[in-house]
Amino acid sequence: MDRPPWASLLALGLAWGWTGLALPPAGQGLELRGATVFQRAPWRVDLVSYTTTVGQPRAEYFFTVDLAEDAGASLGELQIRQTSGVDRQFQFSPERTEAFLGRPRQRGLAVPVQASFSQRERLVSVRFPEPVQPGSTVTVRLKPWTNPDVAGTYLFQVTAMPAGPNPTPAPVGFGTLRIYERDWR
Repeated sequence: MDRPPWASLLALGLAWGWTGLALPPAGQGLELRGATVFQRAPWRVDLVSYTTTVGQPRAEYFFTVDLAEDAGASLGELQIRQTSGVDRQFQFSPERTEAFLGRPRQRGLAVPVQASFSQRERLVSVRFPEPVQPGSTVTVRLKPWTNPDVAGTYLFQVTAMPAGPNPTPAPVGFGTLRIYERDWR
């Protein structure tokens, strides 16, 4: 007999004596002690950039996340944090941030976003006022003014937040961006 995707989580919660576990109405996320959680969180991020030279203007970084059909909650926000890289001064433009369904060069419908950037925390927060539904692939396009001024490998940690009250963060993975020196030949 097939069990619903939340049944294993329910059994685990009961075994551990959790209280406050609320079963989700159709189409809503699972709530555990008043927090919204993914039943099956996104587990991988793809980072693509077609501009990879030091200081190159009009840079674009595409972060793509697949949300499983049985995610159990819509995607409410992505947090993208630079965790590694020599140049920590390059600026992101939250007002130029965009999102769409699909992948880079296979762009689908636009997805509305509200973005903010914290230079101190090296964090771009991308909120989806109309949450991205399970079964969707969404790409966020960040547009710094230029690529970093220092060649190297830059790592970005991506965290997904389910749509709903008190969302529980789900680590998605790291995106790797390699920035190369100019070839002066």
